Amino acid sequence: MTIVAENRDLQIERLELGSYSTNAYVVVCRATADSVVVDAPAEVDRIVERLRDTNPRYVLMTHAHPDHVGALRELQSRLKVPVAAHPLDADRLPSRPEILLHDGDRVSFGKLQLEVLHTPGHTPGSLCFLTDGHLISGDTLFTGGPGRTASPGDLKRIIDSITGKIFVLPHDTRVYPGHGDSTVIKKEKDEFAVFSSRTHDPHLCGDVLWLSS
Repeated sequence: MTIVAENRDLQIERLELGSYSTNAYVVVCRATADSVVVDAPAEVDRIVERLRDTNPRYVLMTHAHPDHVGALRELQSRLKVPVAAHPLDADRLPSRPEILLHDGDRVSFGKLQLEVLHTPGHTPGSLCFLTDGHLISGDTLFTGGPGRTASPGDLKRIIDSITGKIFVLPHDTRVYPGHGDSTVIKKEKDEFAVFSSRTHDPHLCGDVLWLSS
């Protein structure tokens, strides 16, 4: 467990879980102790233990890949709170979510709100969650590049999502991805400028890095 953000209003903690070291995040309203969990990769006991002194309100899913949903069914059963996801990924989850989220929606808990950004590319229903200069990006944006894509069309979609929804945020916005350490918008924009200045194979997709692909 690592506290990655903390101020008078909120606390965001990262838990690296499962064999893929997938990040789950716990966002806590400091005024009320209300909390949400973002993604449920594995090791449900660790997630539940971290929530012990909070009031869980939702489980929010960035996308439906197996390394992000392995503990979802059990977590849902133990917490008895709604699961929320985008409609385009909902049918791929272990169980149907109670709430369907769309671009521009807001998830309220305590005195906090998370803005929902639909960022397709890694999956059709990939979501990011934004609050107060902090972006939980799932597998849409990592430090150094976009999430893995299965086709050149998906790479274009994820780049459109990143440039149209994420790179328009303030430069000092912190980004907390689904794997690995956090980054900041300005760094990723500067590295993307290098990527976009070069000519690329039209079949490029998969694991792409801004500075070396």
